[in-house]
Amino acid sequence: MTARETILDAAAQVMRDRGIARATTKEIARQAGYSEALLYKHFADKQDIYLSVLKERVTGLSDPVALVGSGDVRENLVDATVGLMEFYVGSFPMSASIFSDVELLVTWRKGITAKGAGPHWPARTIERYLDGELALGRIPGEPDAYAAAALLCGAAFQHAFLACFDGLDAVPDAEALAGRLVDALAII
Repeated sequence: MTARETILDAAAQVMRDRGIARATTKEIARQAGYSEALLYKHFADKQDIYLSVLKERVTGLSDPVALVGSGDVRENLVDATVGLMEFYVGSFPMSASIFSDVELLVTWRKGITAKGAGPHWPARTIERYLDGELALGRIPGEPDAYAAAALLCGAAFQHAFLACFDGLDAVPDAEALAGRLVDALAII
């Protein structure tokens, strides 16, 4: 395992246990068994570490746009919604603490936005997927792709929050629930 991978594993653990607000680069380096200096050879700052943890250590989030025109639209949406639930369950314990301090939230908002990331990404990718399927005529009518994406993301987030609150590491019956959510949209 490379130093970068070890650092990401340590960061994921520290951020899950303490949240972003209380996780320090010093603690992450100590947990990884490296110096802070080595940490900064691989990552620009704590936000860079966090984004790398989300991309490389938290599962579930995918870009369904690559699926436009292939497979079954309903199943693609169900899979994306299950993935969102999995991602939110994995990221919520890390991320929630940034809301505990207004100054911290403002700092993180600016930094994450400057890096081209943020919580808008999941809904935008689902929206782009739906727009692509609409353009191909694989979804009947003219449903509001943004509203559908927001509803799926919001529901996935809500159920992930409830799972985390209940101390679970996954949303119970996620696939069946995702199927119900997609069907409730009545767009396919």
